[in-house]
Amino acid sequence: MIDLDNLAATGGTYLGRIWDEAVAGPVVVTLRDGQLWDITHRDAPTVRDICELDDPAAYVRAAPGRPVPLPRTLLAPCDLQAVKACGVTFAQSMVERVIEEKAAGDPARAQSIRAKIGDLIGGSLRNIRAGSPQAATVKAALIAEGLWSQYLEVGIGPDAEVFSKAQVLSSVGDGADVGLHPISRWNNPEPEIVLTVASSGRVVGATLGNDVNLRDVEGRSALLLSKAKDNNASCAIGPMIRLFDESFTLDDVRRAELTLTVRGTDGFHLTGHSSMSQISRDPADLVSQTVGRHHQYPDGIMLFLGTLFAPTQDRDTPGEGFTHKFGDLVTISAPGLGSLTNTVRLSTDCPPWTFGASHLMRNLAARGLL
Repeated sequence: MIDLDNLAATGGTYLGRIWDEAVAGPVVVTLRDGQLWDITHRDAPTVRDICELDDPAAYVRAAPGRPVPLPRTLLAPCDLQAVKACGVTFAQSMVERVIEEKAAGDPARAQSIRAKIGDLIGGSLRNIRAGSPQAATVKAALIAEGLWSQYLEVGIGPDAEVFSKAQVLSSVGDGADVGLHPISRWNNPEPEIVLTVASSGRVVGATLGNDVNLRDVEGRSALLLSKAKDNNASCAIGPMIRLFDESFTLDDVRRAELTLTVRGTDGFHLTGHSSMSQISRDPADLVSQTVGRHHQYPDGIMLFLGTLFAPTQDRDTPGEGFTHKFGDLVTISAPGLGSLTNTVRLSTDCPPWTFGASHLMRNLAARGLL
C-alpha cells in the first residue's frame, strides 16, 4: 500500500495521477491534509497542461476538487511529457560504466577490472567539473594510459549523455511492478531525481525515479542502450511531483540525498545512497542541453538526472556483484519527495502497456474535458 504521510507532513504542493475505474481513465490529483483530491478540470485536464501554466503550484493549491480514496498504486505523475534521462553524471557511476564496457557485459570479469582501474579513474575524476580545462587534462592522461572510454567522454567531456528512457505514458508509478527484459542476467536499480520541465525549458518541479538498468546488455555495446533501458515497465516515476514554490526550489534538488533499499525474498538486503551534491553537471545545465533552440518538446519533459549509486555488493557469486532477483522490493526515498516502491518482475510478466496517448485523448473527450 502506498504511503503519502511523509509528503503530507512537508506542506509542499504535490501533483500526481491515479486510475479511476468510474471513468475508465486517469485523473489528476493533489494532496491536501493527507488525502488525495481529484482536481481534473477542463481548464487543465492533464498534468502536462498544469505544468505549462505560469504558476502550476498556485493553480493546484486553488483548484476545486473532490476527495478520492487512496488506491493500491499510483500512476506515474506525468502523462504527455517525453521521458528523457541523463547518464554517467557522477564519478562513481562513470567508473562502473567503464567497467561494464571493459567486461563486455560479463559480471565475472567485473571485479578484476574494478581492482585494476577503478581507484585510478575514480580518484582522477572525483572533483572534476565536466567540460572544464582540468577535465580535458585528465582526458589526455587517460588516453595515454589506454583507459579512455566513451562513458568517460560523456562523463567529463563538454556534452552530456541524454537519451530517451521511456515512451509517453509508459512509465509506471509507486506500488507497481518494474520489469527486466528476459535476456538480462546482470541488472540493477538506479535511484534518481526526475525533473519536471515545461516546454519553455522552465523547471517546475521534481520527483523520484528508478531508471531500471540492464548492465550486461548495455555493457556488450553502447548501441544496445535503448534495449537496455526501454522495456515494458522498466521506468518508474513517483510518487508525486513536488511543484516548485516558496518551500521547494531547484536548490533543494541540488542538495537532495537519496536512499535506496533492496529487500529480496531470499533475505538479501542492500542499502545505497546517492547525493546530488556530488553530481558533475548542474541540473540546470542538463536541462539546457536537452531543451532549447536545438530541440523542442511541446509537451515538456521528465528528465532523469543520473545516479551516484553503483551496486558492487556481492549477492550470490563472489566477485560478480549485485543483480536483481524476481520479487525484490525496491524503495527509493528522499526528504521532501517521499518514497517510490516497486517490485521486480520480468517485463514479460508485468501488466502490458496498453493505454497510450490516443486512448487518453479519446477518454478525455468522452468525459467532456477537451
